[in-house]
Amino acid sequence: MAKANNFNREEKKYLRERTLVLIKPEGVSRKLVGRIIQRFEDLDYKIVGLGLVQASEKIFDQHYPKDQNWVERLATKTLESAAASGIEVDLKRDYGVKTKIELGRLIRTWLIKFMASGPIVKICLEGPFAVEKIRKITGATIPIKAEAGTIRGDFSFDSAIMANLQKRPVLNLIHAAETKEDALKEIKLWFKDSELSD
Repeated sequence: MAKANNFNREEKKYLRERTLVLIKPEGVSRKLVGRIIQRFEDLDYKIVGLGLVQASEKIFDQHYPKDQNWVERLATKTLESAAASGIEVDLKRDYGVKTKIELGRLIRTWLIKFMASGPIVKICLEGPFAVEKIRKITGATIPIKAEAGTIRGDFSFDSAIMANLQKRPVLNLIHAAETKEDALKEIKLWFKDSELSD
């Protein structure tokens, strides 16, 4: 196998792909930070940025997308989980909203408030195909659907139905950037250049 310094520029780009992970307040309070980080290090991903922060709602409002597709997807996941559990949802009765987009905005608000409710751990990871691989290690966003062996599958058990009945986001321990574009944007939001190791 060729040594890393023999790779050309295009190959090195893949070796040095970066992504962002946030360990959410329940992951910190449950003392799972070390075990979660170990999963990434076991696969030889480098930690190039790390910090414990108590961030404001304003920062999380910048972090989570506001576009209609993303917000509607939050509502869709909730409604699909309800249907799969045989629960009939009435938007007005159950959530005090009239449309799916309003439900998505409501869930986004719960998420922002929760994320700002306690300390989180921000991590910038580097390695081959980091965005895609870290998402796989993290597992499905709805923990009861996450496979065993993933972080959410092993350490979380929440469901969208329980979360929405209690007017809160799904407790799924961890955020991982979804795309390369998201990763670049999120890393810039959470880390100054001086905080990232080369």
